[in-house]
Amino acid sequence: MFAFFPAPSGRHGVSAGAACRQRRALERMCMADRIAIIGLSLSLALVGCTSNGADNGDVSMPTTNASMSSGLVTSAPLETATASQTLPVYWLGHSNDDVFLYREFVPAKTTDDPMVAALRTMMAGKPHDPDYFSLWNSPSRLGASISAKNIITIDISADAFGKKVDEGIAERSMSQLVYTATAAAAMAGLVDTGTSIQVSVLVDGHTGYKAFGHVPLDKPLTRNAAFVAPVWIIDPADGSTYRSLPLKVAGQGVSPSGSLSWSLAHVKDGTVGDQYLSGTVATGQGPNELSDFSFSLVPPPGSYELSVFISDPAAPGEKVGLDTKRVTIADAAK
Repeated sequence: MFAFFPAPSGRHGVSAGAACRQRRALERMCMADRIAIIGLSLSLALVGCTSNGADNGDVSMPTTNASMSSGLVTSAPLETATASQTLPVYWLGHSNDDVFLYREFVPAKTTDDPMVAALRTMMAGKPHDPDYFSLWNSPSRLGASISAKNIITIDISADAFGKKVDEGIAERSMSQLVYTATAAAAMAGLVDTGTSIQVSVLVDGHTGYKAFGHVPLDKPLTRNAAFVAPVWIIDPADGSTYRSLPLKVAGQGVSPSGSLSWSLAHVKDGTVGDQYLSGTVATGQGPNELSDFSFSLVPPPGSYELSVFISDPAAPGEKVGLDTKRVTIADAAK
């Protein structure tokens, strides 16, 4: 790429002024080449770090994390078998200064094995809730099988790991795969949910690959409960519109006190405004146990943001484990 000129020969036909002009031209061309190389390098770096549906802030975790919500979930039960034609897909989502796993159910649109279909959606699709994201690439090859010993084997091509992420996000992304595969297998009745389920991940048919450059795949993986969101709203879905009341709210959560706080705030022109309603709801299993919660609301027509969170007595006003959904209550008369 660099252009080189011959040095002045010292012959009488080459003047000192010409030699100086040659040197200045060489310096200008070298500088232009260096600028071009830097610009190309920056362009390649941006291409390598841009993810589908996720911004650059999604590829790393804070270096320190003192969030009360970290590690609140100590046990995450498997989904139960169902005849529903939906697939469970786990996504990553921000809450306070942490990133957790959140689940959505999506329609089963293919005749693929349910684990393959759910994993393809996780890697190539987009979450319904815009607060969620995934850093997987769509793989060129993906297969799944289950052994008699309740071990799920996922064989995936290396191009699924194209994003550059830090270790914290890499660990969560692998947990995202484990949770999605085990949930799909459990809901389809393909595994014995009474025993531990392990997930062995092969990359291009081999063990030992380092996923996202950080997580060694040299042994089977299991569900890590610490990565499950301490609070998540399952219903209503984000962006949904309701034409009849009451608005039924349901989800899962855990808190040291056995109760969660909630609030409903007005949304106008896309901006969250004043709080309309607030209250608390008990979790079904009591303190420190991940369990279901539900309650009903009867707000007037309008657009709202629903929030459910853990109130920390040590930090008044702080919303720990916050999850939110936007919802519209339509005027039934119209």
